Amino acid sequence: MEKAEQKQKFSLKAIQDKYQEIKADTQFANDRKRWASNIKKFILGVFRLVIIVGICYVILGPVIGIISSSFFSDADNYNTMVYLIPQEPTLERYQLAIKYLDYGKTLISSLAYSLSLMLIQVFICSMVGYGFARYKFPLKNLLFACVVVMIVIPTHTIMLPLYMSFAKFDVFGIIKLLKGSSVNLLSTPVPMYIMTFFGCGLRSGLYIYIFNQFFRGLPKEIEEAAFVDGAGTWYTYFRIMLVNAIPSVITVAIFSMVWQYNDTFYAKLFLISDDIVISKKISTIQATISNVEKIYDPNIQELYLDAGVVLIMIPIIIIYVALQKYFIEGVERSGIVG
Repeated sequence: MEKAEQKQKFSLKAIQDKYQEIKADTQFANDRKRWASNIKKFILGVFRLVIIVGICYVILGPVIGIISSSFFSDADNYNTMVYLIPQEPTLERYQLAIKYLDYGKTLISSLAYSLSLMLIQVFICSMVGYGFARYKFPLKNLLFACVVVMIVIPTHTIMLPLYMSFAKFDVFGIIKLLKGSSVNLLSTPVPMYIMTFFGCGLRSGLYIYIFNQFFRGLPKEIEEAAFVDGAGTWYTYFRIMLVNAIPSVITVAIFSMVWQYNDTFYAKLFLISDDIVISKKISTIQATISNVEKIYDPNIQELYLDAGVVLIMIPIIIIYVALQKYFIEGVERSGIVG
């Protein structure tokens, strides 16, 4: 009897020892997995940090350099020990840049020009995108393919036909019939307004695509409910659909404003005045300062150019910072992330 009890106790003890041993092994295995997971997360975090810092440096490094150089004095420019932080900062570069850019007047004209084109693009491209997203009509797929082609084909490939079209502008021979000759629209912003109004302006294909993607993501029940309540097509579009598309409207508005503001290709192609397009006028500031102020050192001239670039960047940065939240939301919901 005693031997049986001892045997039973020994068996229980062996089982308990075995259980503790298994438990210890399991805990060690769990701890090892947790340590491995933490190390993996740490390595990935460091890798992401290095990538982000590297990308930020590549993007922001030149901008920081331009801003810093715009405050350099002549002594700082020639001092090899000065890097980024000037020892004798000066505002002389900004004073002359403002003077020769005619900054206040030119900036207002450029913003008005860009803003007017932006409003036309938002209005026209939103309607075209809505039509592609909601209506069925003949040759719809072919026409949308043309929109995609507008995005893909570089504008340089059509610059000669565009130049000739507006140098001798005529609509089906009507103008020549009435006036005896075609009209030269170069040296004016009229070609840009004509192209934008007909949905062929700067990046209009991309804006149409953004609106098309956004409207396709909105439920059709919204329109059906409006039609049931007696709303017409135009009322439904302007008062209901366009209101719900505010994120994409802001996205397109920012894209359009920035690209129109920075555009020099069409401005040079159509010979638009420098007093209207400030981004075109900045390209002449070095030559102007060299001729008027008799500053012939290219390194010093570049400092004035840096100051002018900073002045041009300020309005766009303010616009982007003010609308950043809506811009990111519109990009995410438009299906063009990445």
